[in-house]
Amino acid sequence: MNTDTASNILPERQAKPKWLRVKLPTGKKYTELRGLVDKYKLNTICTSGSCPNMGECWGEGTATFMILGNICTRSCGFCGVKTGRPETVDWDEPEKVARSIKIMKIKHAVLTSVDRDDLKDMGSIMWAETVKAVRRMNTETTLETLIPDFQGIEQHIDRIIAVAPEVVSHNIETVRRLTREVRIQAKYDRSLGVLKYLKSQGQRRTKSGIMLGLGETREEVIETLHDLKANDVDVVTIGQYLQPSKKHLPVKQFINPDQFKEFEEIGLELGFRHVESSALVRSSYRAQKHIL
Repeated sequence: MNTDTASNILPERQAKPKWLRVKLPTGKKYTELRGLVDKYKLNTICTSGSCPNMGECWGEGTATFMILGNICTRSCGFCGVKTGRPETVDWDEPEKVARSIKIMKIKHAVLTSVDRDDLKDMGSIMWAETVKAVRRMNTETTLETLIPDFQGIEQHIDRIIAVAPEVVSHNIETVRRLTREVRIQAKYDRSLGVLKYLKSQGQRRTKSGIMLGLGETREEVIETLHDLKANDVDVVTIGQYLQPSKKHLPVKQFINPDQFKEFEEIGLELGFRHVESSALVRSSYRAQKHIL
């Protein structure tokens, strides 16, 4: 990654570099879980998002589940989730998610959701009820909640804090300069404020994620790491942005593995408890290790 972003703009249809090529998931545990997902029609982000780390995570007993439907009220330029008018809230969903986790014998579950700015509580009540249901049905399962910003409204964030997930994550996604383009209805400082508030109210472990390859500079990434650390974030994930479709923001840079390694080292020097940094890293990658 150069400081001059223009020099890194990709020509059209450039092939992905070799470090982004992944092997198809294999292994006894993966095959077993894949069969359960298909048999019971379980909804995991791992499968619907075609995550490159699915085999590894499932093998370690980790999976990610999305609640509150699959239509988002926001239209972020990087995200492959549909935008529009969401469906009515399914109040049976907490039990369905909890049952899925039980069937799959998941040791560490990651919960995430679309943004629900259409709801008065922005979905925070459903979030809390889902955590409670998972706890009731899966007493040994640990939890990470990858939450939206809830427009920064503390009353909604408090509902997450009250049910005490082992990790609460909220992704900053990109650097300050690119936030308006990448996260159209989000605000950089609001996301930092959510993370700071979580920690100030006693949340034990907080986490955030950054995508690279959208035109950011090395200095901007380092600045973002400093901002996250200044707001008491414990864990950071850094991965390569990949364009979901032609309608989404293009990839402007494929970041070299050496650069990812440098950001990992910088993050650890800053004092983050844990840093995951490589091209194939996604928010929930090795999530079970982030509770330690």
